[in-house]
Amino acid sequence: MTKRAENRTLAILATDGFEQVELTSPKEAIENAGGTCKIVSPNDQRIQGNKHREHGDWFDVDVKLDEAKAEDFDALLIPGGLFNPDALRRNSKALAFASAFFEQKKPVFSICHGPQVLISAGLVNGRKMTGFSAIQQDLKNAGAVVTDEPVVVDEGLVTSRNPDDLGQFNAKIVEEICEGKHAAQRESVTA
Repeated sequence: MTKRAENRTLAILATDGFEQVELTSPKEAIENAGGTCKIVSPNDQRIQGNKHREHGDWFDVDVKLDEAKAEDFDALLIPGGLFNPDALRRNSKALAFASAFFEQKKPVFSICHGPQVLISAGLVNGRKMTGFSAIQQDLKNAGAVVTDEPVVVDEGLVTSRNPDDLGQFNAKIVEEICEGKHAAQRESVTA
């Protein structure tokens, strides 16, 4: 097994109600490639996942959002679920944290409903993206160029639709975090 992602650290921005497998599966992929993952959350100590609509497991928070800095990480993952993105998109510190990764040209990964956070941060206009079928129109309304594919890659921004796509999504996450900064990563394209 190669350790391609050695010395790379992925920030996972999440709060209660994230779709559990959308956090655990990418985390496992990065760790299997030799990287490190840190859960960043507005919660102090623990967050609870969801397994579809049922409560899932509890996970320790590694870094409180108030103390997190994008410069301490190589990339950002925003998992979906119904409640996680909805709470994060109303949190100004979460939006600023996500925006900082774009400003620093670092890879950003988001799956399912996770791109709603990027919509609220004003980061999707002109970007090629996908997301869960229920938010694809929201992405279009915010100016994204949306296709219904398992994984869409746009200069360091990697989006995916749902847990069925995790195999392809995880492979792209590992590839992109290993590539590092993307000179063409941008916040959005102005009209």
